[in-house]
Amino acid sequence: MHFGFSYIGLIFIAMLMIPNLIWTKNQPADYEKYAANESKVLLIFERIGEALVTCCALIFSDFNFGKISAWSLWLLAACILMILYEVYWVRYFKSEKTMSDFYRSLFGIPVAGATLPVSAFLLLGVYGRNIFMIISVIILGIGHIGIHLQHKKEIT
Repeated sequence: MHFGFSYIGLIFIAMLMIPNLIWTKNQPADYEKYAANESKVLLIFERIGEALVTCCALIFSDFNFGKISAWSLWLLAACILMILYEVYWVRYFKSEKTMSDFYRSLFGIPVAGATLPVSAFLLLGVYGRNIFMIISVIILGIGHIGIHLQHKKEIT
């Protein structure tokens, strides 16, 4: 692991944050009702994971593109998942913006809005051989995917 700025980490964070900022003005109807019922334990995992993943993504240069090798496929896979995450958001923003739209699967990937970015950052951690990122993503995934599954269960 090497300390240093990661431009790949910054790109991933931007791809994560920009749609989420737009979403704050385009939340599904009644979202606040579901958010009020969120598990406090899952919320703590999510918040801690968000902070840790953001820090790891930016302060470790291990995620920057290096020489092309078979190992680069981990980065390619992570990039594909982040692109699919953007596709998820485009589909949501074009929808009627209901809770069902928000928690709909994408290409069979359940709760895609949570699963895709968590999986992408996990693969980024594998690509960078960075145990801190991998642990941070696991913490984030427990909270973020857990909350999304809880909401999905409530609407079905």
